[in-house]
Amino acid sequence: MPDTNDPKAVLKRYLQEQRDALVWKIDGLDERAARWPRTPTGTSLLGILKHCVNLEVGYFGRTFGRQWPTPEELVPDSAFDDDPQADWYATEHETRDGLVDLYRRVWTFADETIDSLPLDAPGRVPWWPGERGEVTLHRVLVHVATELARHAGHADILRELTDELAGLIPGLDNIPEYDWEGYIAKLKAIAERF
Repeated sequence: MPDTNDPKAVLKRYLQEQRDALVWKIDGLDERAARWPRTPTGTSLLGILKHCVNLEVGYFGRTFGRQWPTPEELVPDSAFDDDPQADWYATEHETRDGLVDLYRRVWTFADETIDSLPLDAPGRVPWWPGERGEVTLHRVLVHVATELARHAGHADILRELTDELAGLIPGLDNIPEYDWEGYIAKLKAIAERF
């Protein structure tokens, strides 16, 4: 448990909780289920994870003048010219386990940036326009934790649609014992009135 008087430790804790949630939501799925598009825009659980790999490398790497040591593992900027969704799906040469391993290594890389800089350390987000791109580590930590939380929420829903696995963390699903069929029927009956 981080020192609640240390803002950086608290931010890192929330960031790590989102990382863990993203990985948990693909745990136990086979390759097909992990990469299956579950929305009209093609969002998949493995695609969300891959997007977060590139997101963290960018924000905790390039923003603070650090380069990922093996750029061939990432989606190059040029790929987005041909495919604006290039980091939102796993190619046939990428695997679920390989992307999870890459994401865990990205955590280490990102945490090195976080640990080595003060919260007020300046950075520049190269893909943000103008003065908006001038940031601090604090702002980037808040931004990335928020972004990951949004994607972890997407992953929660996609996993529930996949095999009904739901909940907060492994071993603590925070879902009450309930008559879910009756509950859904009640909600549908209310909606039908409109």
